[in-house]
Formats: sequence, C-alpha cells, structure tokens
Amino acid sequence: MLQPARIQHAKVHKGHLRSRAKRGTELSFGSFGLKAEESSWIKSNQLESARKVLARYFQRGGKIWIRVFPDKPRTAKSAEVGMGGGKGGISHFVVPVEIGRVIFEIDGVSDSIAQEALVSAGHKLPIKTRIIKR
Repeated sequence: MLQPARIQHAKVHKGHLRSRAKRGTELSFGSFGLKAEESSWIKSNQLESARKVLARYFQRGGKIWIRVFPDKPRTAKSAEVGMGGGKGGISHFVVPVEIGRVIFEIDGVSDSIAQEALVSAGHKLPIKTRIIKR
C-alpha cells in the first residue's frame, strides 16, 4: 500500500477539506483520467485497490499515473478503551481529495478499455468520479 517512508509528525490535526481543488485539475501525463466529483479522504488501501483494477485491465500494456499520495496519518484507539490516555497510534494514511482533482491518469490503451477500466476503478473509491479525456 502507498504510505510515506518516514514522517516528521506522527499525529496531525484533522484539518478541513477545501471545496474545490486549486491544482491537479487537468490531465498532465495520460490521455484518460479519473476526476473527483466530491471532496473526501481516500485511504491508501482504497487507492491500491483501484490501482490493481486498472493494472488488471491493461495486462502489461498501457501506463498508469497516480496523481495523489496518502501522506496524512490517521490515528485510532483500540476497541473498548476508556476516555483519556492519549490519542492512539497510527492506524492508516489518507489523502484529502477535493472536487475536481485528477486521481488517476492512464495512457497506451484503446478508448473502450480505458472507459471500462476507469469505471471499475471508480467503483473502488468512496467518492463519485467522472472520466475525462484529452
């Protein structure tokens, strides 16, 4: 799964999601892309699941670019632990995705395969997405 090799601060504040993405809204590398229609946090395992779906459709053809990286640590306390005693250990990493952000880009495959692959990858993510092309 995608996660940083090391982090400076293990426990960070939640912060807030911007309503619209300011950067990363256009295709830069590939011919087709998957664009976010909602703002949310996406876990690293959800991204990895979508990436595996794309890779399975291509079968050693085409190229995939992942345009986001989960570098925000999320913590969790174990079940049935009382209040107090600190924040808890790192549970997983997330990436805050805003509306309009390109999540995946692909190239080197036919139009029909690209559409099918991106629809299937979009089903693995917890947000609404749409397919864009150059």
